[in-house]
Parts: sequence; structure tokens; C-alpha cells
Amino acid sequence: MESTTQSPTAAPPGRENPSSPLEQSESRPKPLPSSEQDFRRHPARTSTPAFRIALIIGAVVLIVAGFLVYRYLSSYESTDDAQVDGHINSISARITGHVIKLNIRDNQYVQAGTVLVEIDPHDYQVAYDRAKADFESAQAAAAAAGVTVPITSVSTTTTVSSTEADVNNARAGVTTAKQQFAAAKAQVTQAEANNVKAQDDVERYKQLVVKHEVSEQQYDYAVAAAKADAAAVQSAKASADAAQAQVTSAQARLAEADANYRNAQTAPRQMQVIRSRAEQAEAAALQKKADLDQAALNLEYTKVIAPVTGEVSNRTVEVGQNVSPGQELMKVIPLTDLWITANFKETQLKSMKPGQPVTIEVDANGRSYKGKVDSIAGATGALFSLLPPENATGNYVKVVQRVPVKIVLDPGENKDLWLRPGMSVEPKVWIRQ
Repeated sequence: MESTTQSPTAAPPGRENPSSPLEQSESRPKPLPSSEQDFRRHPARTSTPAFRIALIIGAVVLIVAGFLVYRYLSSYESTDDAQVDGHINSISARITGHVIKLNIRDNQYVQAGTVLVEIDPHDYQVAYDRAKADFESAQAAAAAAGVTVPITSVSTTTTVSSTEADVNNARAGVTTAKQQFAAAKAQVTQAEANNVKAQDDVERYKQLVVKHEVSEQQYDYAVAAAKADAAAVQSAKASADAAQAQVTSAQARLAEADANYRNAQTAPRQMQVIRSRAEQAEAAALQKKADLDQAALNLEYTKVIAPVTGEVSNRTVEVGQNVSPGQELMKVIPLTDLWITANFKETQLKSMKPGQPVTIEVDANGRSYKGKVDSIAGATGALFSLLPPENATGNYVKVVQRVPVKIVLDPGENKDLWLRPGMSVEPKVWIRQ
């Protein structure tokens, strides 16, 4: 059964139960803050059309700005792994010698052809003079040998013709002598026949004289004729012997002429020998000329000259020092032929190609230079290192490689020659215009 007991504070019937002061204060409506009162009195500005338009414009501006920032950031590729590069010409001695003079100082700018170092030239001057004398002597010997060739050629030609004529004359003489010998032999035969007849006549006249059939005068005539015919036989035989001797002499002359002719036939070979000697003398002269040229070069090498225009650096030579061929004396760096070597990540090369413009920021002077991409290296920089990485292992970790890119400066960008090889730069390659 519910209790009907009322609390002392309960309100009488027909009236609301009055609350406590705290409850009364909580039950009364609280006054609104001034801002909320203003909000209720005035409409919200975010709900006005002007605010909405401004909000849309701001959003469009932010989108456009973000797009422009994105487009700008994606319009170039940059890296801080870049430096200025250039040719470094090593200057070295080409001969052995004693340094007597230095014509330059450290970091001096020199023109091509400037004498940098002078080496004592006395020894090389003596060698040049000796080589010159040897060359002149060899040249004179070659000239003399060259003159001998035509003279000998004419002489040998005349000798061949003369010996050939002698052979022909000797052969004709042999023929004539043989003919004379044959005629002499015929005369001997005729004389012998006459002698036989005369002797027979003497015998017949002798018998007739005894019988007194002929006179003694006729007999004496026959005896004289027989003696004359006998003498004629002896004369004919002597003539035949002389003719035979002439044949032998003519044959000897023919043999001599033939031997001379065969000896003259060796003239072409003798000419070859003489020509060979002349050519040998000419070759010796050329050799001496080469020695003279080498001596002249060595004398010229006593002056070490700058091969290019540039700045002298890393000088190590001093006066009084003995140098040897190939020994480095200094370096000359041509400051007019510089370029940038930038090591870009391989992921940055997607849109990069030769001819694209480049802006180069130089750390040393804070200036900007303009250039263009010249070429991209044929391999990554890791492959050119002393110890290339070995990737054929089980614990391979992919590493982004860097590829060297050559950037050349536009004409006139380094006209004050301020840049130096090795300076750090930050290039920006504009892959989109």
C-alpha cells in the first residue's frame, strides 16, 4: 500500500509544488549569449549568396593554384648531385733534361703556344749539329752515286756495241783467212803439179841429150824450169802455212772478241748493282734526314709549351729539377670549354632528352646559368666505379641508380670565366615548356 504521507514541502492541492530556490533558478529560462542573440537577431553570413560565391571562387583559386604548383613542379627535373666538369690537360716533358727557366706562376691564365718551361738545350743543339753534318755527307754521297748511274749506263752501252762489232769483224777475218788458206793450198797443189811435170821433163830431156836428140841448151832450160817449179812448190807451201797461221790468229781474235762480248753482256747486271748502290746511298741520306728531323724535334722539345688556352694549376716543377719523358709538370685547364655533369636518378629520365633547356644554380656565387641537355651517358655511374656492384646474389636489394647527364652552357654564359671544374651546382631540366 502506497504511503500517503506528504513531505512538508509538498504543495497544497490545487497549487503547483513550489521548488527549491536552486530548482527555481534552474527552471527559469537562461539569458542567451550576446553572439547567439546577434545570430538570432541577424541571419548567418555563411548562408548568404555572396559568401557562397566567395567560397566557390576561393575553392577555384585553390584548385588552380594547386594545379599550377603541380604543373610547375612536374615541369622540371632537378638534382643536387651535379658539378662543373672540364678538360684537364696534363703538361709533361717529352725529353730528359735540366729545367733552367719557368715562365709561369700558379693559377696564371696562359694562351695556347705560351712557353711554360725551358729545358737546357745545349746537349740537343750539339746532337742537331752532328745530325745535320751526317745528313749533308750522306746527301753528297747519294748525289755522287746518282751521277755515276747515267755515266756507267752510257759506257756499258758503248762497250756492248763495240764488242759486238769486234765479234763480227773477227768472224769476217776468220772467214777471209780460211779463204786465203784455201787459195794457198790450191796454189801448193798447182805448184806441185808443175814441179812434177818439170821433173818429168828433166828426165826425158836427160835421155834425149845422151842420144843427142836435143841440144844441151834445151836440157839446161828444162833443169832450170824444174828447179823453179820446185822452188814455187816451197813458196806455195810457205804461203799456205802463213795462211793457216792467219786462220789460227783470226780464230784467236774471234774468241777474244766473243769473250769481250760475253763480258759486256753482264753490263745490265752491273747497272743493277750500281743502281742498287745509288738507291742505298739515297736511303742512307733519308735515314740521316730522319735523324736530323728527330734531333730538331728534340731541340724543339726543350721548350714546353701550352697546348691550349687555360689556367695553370697543380704545378710541381721547379727550376733546377731534372725531368724525364712523361713526367707531369703541371696542368692547364681551359675555362672556356666547361660543361655540367648531373647524376639524375633513373626514374627522372622518363621525359628527359637532348636539347631541353636547363637552368643551373651555382653554389659558389649564387648565380643562375642557362644551358641545354647535350647527351645522356651510355651506362649508370655505378658501372664506371672502381668496384661495380655485384647484383647476382641472394640478398639483392634494388637501389635507384643514377645516370650521368651532360649539360652544356649556352654561348656567353661563362664569358667572365668564373666557373671552375668541380664546383657544385643544382641543375633544373625543363622537360615541359
